[in-house]
Amino acid sequence: MPDTKSTGAATASATTPLEASLPALGRAHARRLREVYRSAGWPCQDVLEIELLAAGLLQRIAGPAGHETLRVTDTGVAYLAATLVRNRAALSKHEALVEHVACEMVRAGRITWRGLGLRAQLPPAQEGGPARWCMARPDVFSIRNTSVQEYVDPIVHEIKVHRADLLGDLRRPEKRAAYLDLGGECWYVLGCDAKGRPIGTADEIPLECGVMVMHANRLTVARAAPRRSRQPLPLGVWMALAKAAPVTGLIDDEQGLLADAEQN
Repeated sequence: MPDTKSTGAATASATTPLEASLPALGRAHARRLREVYRSAGWPCQDVLEIELLAAGLLQRIAGPAGHETLRVTDTGVAYLAATLVRNRAALSKHEALVEHVACEMVRAGRITWRGLGLRAQLPPAQEGGPARWCMARPDVFSIRNTSVQEYVDPIVHEIKVHRADLLGDLRRPEKRAAYLDLGGECWYVLGCDAKGRPIGTADEIPLECGVMVMHANRLTVARAAPRRSRQPLPLGVWMALAKAAPVTGLIDDEQGLLADAEQN
């Protein structure tokens, strides 16, 4: 990914003077502001609207028939632009780490996919109950490059670059259960905050998952994932893998080094 990611991440972590002068606003406020901007501005008269009006991001406009509509003020437009920059930077940071992990799996000789949607089985809601299914979307999914089905050793990597996202994910045991159903190993890969500190520790991650930390452009293992008994991949997973394009080989510089080595 380009160097603009690091610049965008720094922008995301900084608070602009405009944001500092406003009351505490969250994602719901930004979402409502975008909805008003795209619509005719009919009022909802709820708490979100009150707070946006108080912050000066919305303005009430009286119509000729006496009814009121809402309009996003210039301050509101500036706030939307700031949140857009922050959201793009957060996405870029996440995608950069996804790309790094995927390339590491390719270098390890594994066949690797990003952003797959795979059908996974969950434990019954109650003992003896029917099986449950869900769609799992691991950030990185890889298998060994082998023709023996029992040796594919699927691995799931879940990428986290913000602590709030990590804590929210840890409160979803069914998501981890789906990943473990898909993979022989499940790893959490943790990024660092603006001060270079990991967003979490291995002790916070459930023991059934391994933990890696991205620090100074290097992945280090904080705790290995426990080995599980080999199980063949379900037919549905094989079909999804067959339809999706895996991550292609090494980067250009490394390909050049390999070519030079072969000539020598």
